[in-house]
Amino acid sequence: MDIRSFEEPDLVAVVALWRQCGLVVPWNDPVADIRLALDSGHGTVLVGCEGSDILASVMVGHDGHRGWLYYLAVDPTRRKAGFGRRLVEAAESWTAARGIRKVELMIRGNNAAVREFYDRLGYRSEDVSVVSRWLDGTEPKG
Repeated sequence: MDIRSFEEPDLVAVVALWRQCGLVVPWNDPVADIRLALDSGHGTVLVGCEGSDILASVMVGHDGHRGWLYYLAVDPTRRKAGFGRRLVEAAESWTAARGIRKVELMIRGNNAAVREFYDRLGYRSEDVSVVSRWLDGTEPKG
């Protein structure tokens, strides 16, 4: 698998991969998320390819203090081949190259398999709480 930066023709395939992997939720528009990451100057999307086929992707960005990983996805038929690990390493390198020393991510509480994946990569839970407030009135119910 080759890893490269997102290109505009990748948009449909990347969003389809995210949907296939169950990463898209009603309150996040994946196209808008990609645009914001790319337009901000503080983020990118990396894609893992074999030829013209996109097998994996990750969105990575930083806030000047911490790096953040989002939307790590690997084609379900290609899992357990090290693609996810390689994309995380590429995202970490992207972040470190910008002088950022720490990478974080959020895992939904019901996603034990993803927690185990990141545990194997050396990620650890920290004693912090994530709190949020929706500024546009779209807070999901439930």
